[in-house]
Amino acid sequence: MIKLPASPEAFRDAAWDNVVSYYDALADVPLEATAASIEPWLATWSRLDTLVGEAGTLSMIAYTANTADTAAEQAYLRFSMEIFPRLEEQQVRLARRLLDMGWSRPDLEITLNRFRSDIEIFREANVERFAQIEELSAGYQKLTGGLSVDWDGEAKTIPQLQPLLKSRDRDVRERAFRLGATAYLDRREEFADLFDRMYGLRVAVAKEAGFADFQQFCFTAKHRFDYTPSDTVRFHDAVQQTVAPAVERLMKHRKAKLGVDVLRPWDVGVDLDAKVPLKPFDDIGTFVSQASRIFQRVDPELGAQFRLMADEQLLDLESRPGKAPGGYCTDLSFRGRPFIFMNAVGVPDDVNTLVHEAGHCFHDFATHGLPFTWQRRTGHEAAELASMSMELLAMPYLVKPDGYYSPEEARVAWLEHLEEVLSALIHIASVDAFQAWIYTDPAGADRDARDRRWLDIRAQFERGVDWSGLESLRIARWYRQLHIFELPFYYIEYGLAQLGALQVFRNAVHNASDAVASYKRFLALGGTRSLPELYRAAGVKLVFDAATMAELVEFTEERIEALRAGADAPFQGVVPA
Repeated sequence: MIKLPASPEAFRDAAWDNVVSYYDALADVPLEATAASIEPWLATWSRLDTLVGEAGTLSMIAYTANTADTAAEQAYLRFSMEIFPRLEEQQVRLARRLLDMGWSRPDLEITLNRFRSDIEIFREANVERFAQIEELSAGYQKLTGGLSVDWDGEAKTIPQLQPLLKSRDRDVRERAFRLGATAYLDRREEFADLFDRMYGLRVAVAKEAGFADFQQFCFTAKHRFDYTPSDTVRFHDAVQQTVAPAVERLMKHRKAKLGVDVLRPWDVGVDLDAKVPLKPFDDIGTFVSQASRIFQRVDPELGAQFRLMADEQLLDLESRPGKAPGGYCTDLSFRGRPFIFMNAVGVPDDVNTLVHEAGHCFHDFATHGLPFTWQRRTGHEAAELASMSMELLAMPYLVKPDGYYSPEEARVAWLEHLEEVLSALIHIASVDAFQAWIYTDPAGADRDARDRRWLDIRAQFERGVDWSGLESLRIARWYRQLHIFELPFYYIEYGLAQLGALQVFRNAVHNASDAVASYKRFLALGGTRSLPELYRAAGVKLVFDAATMAELVEFTEERIEALRAGADAPFQGVVPA
């Protein structure tokens, strides 16, 4: 069998010709339709993918860590524009060879179905289009990473405004809100230019592959075997019927609590019951050490995995100038280690983000032992179930000495988180509906029509907040949503996973140990089962209908009401005796 490099370092500065030679060699290996012949070949292919993949991931980490670093940018662009788009062709080439052999084994059925989809949609003419899209995505990261505002003579990144949005001083909140939104609006034409070019390329990709529109292309490309675009419309409708009224009730309560005549967008983030904004940590060291204790309480194995990440410096958590916005967990697939990137500024949302991304990490740890890299990959619907369930499973342990808060502070944080669960479903549904409109209606090509449609959709979903006179600032929200630019149609997954996580949460009310055990069984399956089977392993089901969604909304509102009444735990009976 082919001799491969010992580490991803061999591909750090590689050009495409250096990479493709290994795939050419794999394509020429003599094969027979037997396990003895095919499985070693698959193992070599899998190992090669992890070597190249980790080299590319390291370039992405370096670039997002400092978007002003020209050398890092060039290395990232080499992988994203030259290597990875062409790699897709090699994947299809080898997958077609495997499928032509007529060989299979039960734990690879999902992988083989994904290979069939990849072959169906691949067109050589689209390779260059995807490379151009990646270049534009890097441009979006550079543009957003360079945004800053002046706050009393001090330059602040947009994430660094978050603590100010929680100020008890309403004037401070309004000023911070307007500055953050205006930073995006001031560059609106640049953002719109980027999106126009992305849009044109994506429409061309879908047409080239024989699809009526880019939404249909994405459903096949994302291996969505278990639901359809019509199911997502059911989801949108169910959110409007069940979640939107619940969020409107939250906003009515907030308005009364704040004692304001009208609730404005800068009023939705301030803690209602905290005398001063919660500050869960002062430094990154404390942030990490407390998180480690929390995960240890959830499950000792998970706690040990997080400590390993801290020890191996696989956490880049603080916000700083030039750093790309947002947060992610990525997989260093060759060494079998995850990596967390985020922009922490000392607010409760940072805790939620770290716990969320750690859920992805635990998924990566659980699947690394599976034989082939393709089995370790899941769709985003399962990946986000891992992360969002961890947010809720960790909630009881946020109290000191292991966590970040006093009992009263924890009650405030729990309230904020559960309210955000409902508000997030509103945002998820509106982002998904917006993207569906963009890529299925010809008006999606018009930048002004996109802004108008965003306002229409937000008005349908988001109720109870007065945006009068602030329409331009409301438009800025979609320009901040990196998924719309970089990862089109990656958003409904958050909604499906959030509804699954609420079921994990509900299961934990009855038996926390069993809920964590089911969660870990689900993690270990990786991508070896269908999406409904993976959800069942976690003890939950996919939800698109209003009736089931209403049950989960009612459950969440009951928890919120209990906490408002002074309950000292997010839910009864979760912390094991």
